[in-house]
Amino acid sequence: MIEIDARRHGRVESRRCLSFHQPYIGAAAGVHPAARLFRPSAKRASMPEVIFPGPEGRLEGRFSPGPRPRAPVALILHSHPQAGGTMNNKIVQLLYKDFVRRGFAVLRFNFRGVGKSQGTFDNGIGELSDAASALDWVQQIHPEAEVTWVAGVSFGAWIGMQLLMRRPEIRGFISIAPPANMYDFSFLAPCPASGIIIQGDSDEVVTPGAVQKLVEKLRTQRHITIAHDTIPGANHFFANELDLLMKSVDDYLDFRLDPSCPIR
Repeated sequence: MIEIDARRHGRVESRRCLSFHQPYIGAAAGVHPAARLFRPSAKRASMPEVIFPGPEGRLEGRFSPGPRPRAPVALILHSHPQAGGTMNNKIVQLLYKDFVRRGFAVLRFNFRGVGKSQGTFDNGIGELSDAASALDWVQQIHPEAEVTWVAGVSFGAWIGMQLLMRRPEIRGFISIAPPANMYDFSFLAPCPASGIIIQGDSDEVVTPGAVQKLVEKLRTQRHITIAHDTIPGANHFFANELDLLMKSVDDYLDFRLDPSCPIR
């Protein structure tokens, strides 16, 4: 069951690799070529590969445009690149498909040095820049997006929570197994958006106690609501509990995306 702090309360058919190398220089520069290709009204039949500019060269992703110009945007961030994390991680794919089903414009991508993405691992500093570039790219296609979400898995959860500190348009987050025992989360002071943190109680990599302390700290902050769900028996990869994981995600998104939800 999702735990809520009660105190406060489509795609385009394509088999080609789509490459866009124009830098993002703002809306005044005109329409980005990607925006002309990914028309929001286009039939959403598959997820084309996209290549877009990052801080250290090209970044590889999969993108599903929204069904309308003001469609909400979601960015999905994968787990640690040096531990086998890629945008094709099962949890990343499930998150991607869930947001697509809900009418979001959705991008998942490989951090630098993974797959066809250029560059080398940068201990999170460069990867945060990659995530910012990825969000810039999506926003050129959906500049009038009504809301923006970020979802991350493990290392990607850490990057995602840093990103929301820098991008006020992000109004919701999903953090799965955030590595609170490995990385410093003190930058969340204060955390600017409400979201959910999901953890397996048999996680052998990220200790549940460290995540619980992070949740408790965030819940002392005003103007946000932090949900926390612990999945019984789940390890760091939710190997046998993917259905329970995604039910937790779905229940939370049903709650947050309901027009009557008190959290904005």
